[in-house]
Amino acid sequence: MKLIIKNKIFTDNTNELEKDSIFVLSKNNEKFKDIAINGGFKIIESKNLKDYLDMSSIKIVGITGTNGKTTTATTIYKILLNLGYKVALQGTRGFFINENQVEDYSLTTPVQIGNFVNIQKAIENSCQFFVMEVSSHAISQNRIEGLDFALKIHTNITRDHLDYHKTIEEYIDVKNSFLSDESTKLVNIDDEVLKYNSKNAFTYSLKNRANFQVINKTIENIMSVEFTNEDKKYSFNTKMMGIFNIYNLMASIAAVFITTKRALDDICKAVENFQSVSGRMEIVSQKPFIIVDFAHTPDGMDEVLKSFPNKDIICVFGAGGNRDSAKRPLMGKVAKKYSKHIVVTSDNPRFEDPKKIIEDILAGIDDKSNVIVEENRAEALKKAISLTDDKSVVLVLGKGDEATQIVGDKKFEFSDKTEILKILNKIKTKN
Repeated sequence: MKLIIKNKIFTDNTNELEKDSIFVLSKNNEKFKDIAINGGFKIIESKNLKDYLDMSSIKIVGITGTNGKTTTATTIYKILLNLGYKVALQGTRGFFINENQVEDYSLTTPVQIGNFVNIQKAIENSCQFFVMEVSSHAISQNRIEGLDFALKIHTNITRDHLDYHKTIEEYIDVKNSFLSDESTKLVNIDDEVLKYNSKNAFTYSLKNRANFQVINKTIENIMSVEFTNEDKKYSFNTKMMGIFNIYNLMASIAAVFITTKRALDDICKAVENFQSVSGRMEIVSQKPFIIVDFAHTPDGMDEVLKSFPNKDIICVFGAGGNRDSAKRPLMGKVAKKYSKHIVVTSDNPRFEDPKKIIEDILAGIDDKSNVIVEENRAEALKKAISLTDDKSVVLVLGKGDEATQIVGDKKFEFSDKTEILKILNKIKTKN
């Protein structure tokens, strides 16, 4: 990738070096250093890249956490837009500038030069804020080097990405390292494994005393939430469902308040104008009641499934291939705990045999009497929908608003939402 600043070309890829290019050296590309040297190219260290791009006009807000990054980032983005600010959003769902999608799905957090390129585009479009998701990979690989965050946000830390980090302890340490400096930060103090530098820290909570503390909540057809800040009470209603979304919304409200100093009443009003995030607890159909969500970890599934205590849950899910395989039986166990019916299917198998992935999931389910195994995800959705009645909710988990399914090294067009709507349309036509 190339970054062009005042006609100077910066790249971290030796294949892209051309006349007068500057090679940005980092620990990730150090082995190619000699190629740049032998080619006579100027070299700068990645820590110095920030000296070439003036980012003083924009506030960077970074969100890390196992679950809730996308929802929190998107909600902050939408609230800021609603309040009249110009904003860019970068994350799992792509790159957006002022309501326009500039790039499609990508890495949760690009490489360092990718971040700089997108921030430069945001500045060129007069954005006052750059809201970004920060993955554990990005922290570990120093992809966020050179970014001065106006605010760092922590949502939660649970099990994920152990195919990369190897141990849960390493994963937790990497996430917590994002919060170790003295920059302004906002943390969920209900997270039991959280460690952070308390200097310049704000807190939010549903259980403990905090700067932004939920004191009352009701969940029916809508959620009503009351919270305090500096001994004053505030409230908002939302169609977003689930206790976990109260956490996400509290992080979003607090973040906007901290970075803008706008009245909390105005921010709460802006929240009520926001419906949901695509593929995150997204209601695809009311009758039958069908929801699509990105939950792909045991904890993420638990949070979604326990949000419907008065419904008969039909849970459709699989697990990604070439990822942490130890979480698969745990996902099966969580599904069994809450579901009336379970449909185990394929997710993004990548280079693994889908049957083996499904076997791993089934190992966590003792009583399989209510389990349907259907490797074909489209057929699995059909079977789940055939089980519905007025008391049920179909929860389709794992892929959210992804538009493809990854098999081997190929991506095939597949959207849970689109497939569900096709099935429902066929049923309607038959009737």
